[in-house]
Amino acid sequence: MRALHNAPFVAFLLAAGFVSVPLAASPAPPSVPGGPIGTLAVGQYNCERDGSAGGPVGIRLPQYDFRAVTGSNYKTPDGVRGSYLMTGDQVIMTGGALKGMKMHQTSKGFLRHVGADGADNDIRCVLTKGSRGQFDAADSVNEPET
Repeated sequence: MRALHNAPFVAFLLAAGFVSVPLAASPAPPSVPGGPIGTLAVGQYNCERDGSAGGPVGIRLPQYDFRAVTGSNYKTPDGVRGSYLMTGDQVIMTGGALKGMKMHQTSKGFLRHVGADGADNDIRCVLTKGSRGQFDAADSVNEPET
């Protein structure tokens, strides 16, 4: 009976903010399919096909070169702007000249193209220049020293 007698006083304390009632913790939101959303390191990515032991280390593929800029955006050497989505270690170009291209980030600044079968193939894109410098498509990832 005494608890009912104190109910108006407890209600007053709760309403006035003098006492708080712990709320049940809400469940964590479901994770994003593929992993957390992220962005690539800003800078120029030069792309090449794996070379051979007896020849050049890499065979340049400038048609895949791009510069990651702010947010989830990129620019190609000819200035065409596009967008990408990065979830976990998967990158999908969602707009622009490279739309539809899929890549797998194996480490910071190192991407492997993903083939139609879903496996990494022999094309790689490597961060060669960070920050916001001039895009120079002539820069090479692995040129032999002369």
